[in-house]
Amino acid sequence: MRQILKSILQYFKDSKEKHSETQNDWDEKIINFTESINYKFQNISLLKAALTHSSFIKRTVNVSAISPFERMEFLGDSILGLVVAERLFTDYPEKQEGHLSKMKSKLVSEKFLYLKAKKIELGKYILMSDDEERSGGRERASIVSDMMESLICALYLDGGYEASKNFICNFIMNNYKVDIQNDNLKNYKSILQEYCQSKYQKPPDYETISEEGPEHLKKFRVIVLINKVKHQTGVGRTKKAAQQEAAKNTLKELNIL
Repeated sequence: MRQILKSILQYFKDSKEKHSETQNDWDEKIINFTESINYKFQNISLLKAALTHSSFIKRTVNVSAISPFERMEFLGDSILGLVVAERLFTDYPEKQEGHLSKMKSKLVSEKFLYLKAKKIELGKYILMSDDEERSGGRERASIVSDMMESLICALYLDGGYEASKNFICNFIMNNYKVDIQNDNLKNYKSILQEYCQSKYQKPPDYETISEEGPEHLKKFRVIVLINKVKHQTGVGRTKKAAQQEAAKNTLKELNIL
């Protein structure tokens, strides 16, 4: 990770005339961001690594380089899961494991993290390639939610468990009992699966019927099959998103929503 970050900074240094404004702007934004989350990094390079998207690394450093943020996302995801589980365990002493698991899955979901990331405007602090930015990367839920997890990792590596826990409690778990009711957080696939399991004793199937667009602007179209009968379709930037939309449309067709 140190080598990749060093290469990123070297890139700016070698291209000082062309990129110095970008580097200075980003440095200033990073400082503003630390103030907004009320945390001062001992090693600011950890935060820079966490907020540098792989598209920037592949474009400016090395196409085959491993992105630090993707590794940090892995650890951040685990830390987030632990803090959320601990909080739910404390807040709901009377609830059983099944109920707690469903709540946890919502609170660590891409949709919920994106909702929370938008409130701290995380997208505008990400360093990404021009192509990724033009394609709407700063507003893409999959990217911004992943960056939220890599940010948690940066806080953990810089200030330990308490630093990451404080951020999660203050900026992710804050007001969660209200935010979790947001319609956009409903797991339509889960609702449809429960319906199908109850009525047919087996889950629905999802079939990808088309893929369109270049790699960075891919769109998937998916159709729901229940007992091999085709129902509604859905379109999304990822197969998972397309499946959610297809499930939602099918639930409407079946008058469940």
